[in-house]
Amino acid sequence: MIYYIAAYLLKIILTIFRPLKVHQKEKLPQDGGYIIACTHTGWVDILWLGVSILPTKINYMAKVELFQKPALKWLMGKLKAFPVNRENPGPSSIKIPRKLLKDGEIVGIFPSGTRTTEEVPLKKGAVTIATHSKAPIVPAAYVGPNNFSDLFKFRKPHLIFGDPITLDPDLPKKEAIDKMMDDLNKALIDLQNRIK
Repeated sequence: MIYYIAAYLLKIILTIFRPLKVHQKEKLPQDGGYIIACTHTGWVDILWLGVSILPTKINYMAKVELFQKPALKWLMGKLKAFPVNRENPGPSSIKIPRKLLKDGEIVGIFPSGTRTTEEVPLKKGAVTIATHSKAPIVPAAYVGPNNFSDLFKFRKPHLIFGDPITLDPDLPKKEAIDKMMDDLNKALIDLQNRIK
């Protein structure tokens, strides 16, 4: 209940500045769990991604530092986020999202960190989780306001989804993983360029 209250309230607040234009939402799988791997340049994209697929919920992988204060830890739990230690990821970094995906849930990951250039390589978390869970990755790109001050510029936000990416069963595992990483990187760049 708290997730929906927070999500719909955020949607109302963000829409005051400019409504989100969602492109190719039909690309999202209609059944089964999947990963959404989205570009990330600020905190606004996290909020817009979450409200863009309501009433479907997204379970966000979030940095462990956000769970260190009791009140924030409680809130993150209610918002269906789970912690990951980015410096020293442990077994739970794979175990928790695998269970969520097996249960048909959606996992949201930002594989680019907060990179601002295309030359910075993607982090491997999304592909690693997809490999272990045999779940598809849906690439997504956001272009629009990145922070609080950007919202007051009333810049139009756009979010675009791409075709799901799956592990190629005909390739050796290492080659298939490398190809999946390459496909995801190309898809994110292509999607971002299409809505700039």
